[in-house]
Amino acid sequence: MPIITIKLSALRSPELSRQVAATVLELTSRILGKNPQVTAIAIDYVDPQDWIVGGRTLAEQGKSSFFLDIKVVDETNTKAQKAQYVQEVFDAFGRLLGELHAESYVHVHDVRPTAYGYGGRTQEWRFHHPA
Repeated sequence: MPIITIKLSALRSPELSRQVAATVLELTSRILGKNPQVTAIAIDYVDPQDWIVGGRTLAEQGKSSFFLDIKVVDETNTKAQKAQYVQEVFDAFGRLLGELHAESYVHVHDVRPTAYGYGGRTQEWRFHHPA
């Protein structure tokens, strides 16, 4: 059910996209308990020459970065789960992209179930009408 958007400081690569998607899907399922069958992932690439941290491009710094944004229904995950997710995602991207800049981000949005859904149904509706 979550939608995950990822920005990578890298040149577009189908193989990297597959690796990133598989890694993020596994972490999201294992740590946050989200169903992989209804998890969507969209990946955007940003040339390292166009990603600037501290006034210098990542290309100049010889580093990589990422931004992962995930929306989950409020109160479906604990603080500890979210903290573990942020750490393990950061570690995984370090393995996938190489030397990461510390300014690499994971943002877990806790969204209200009445304001979030897919397939034309809110998560609140799904809660009250289980399959």
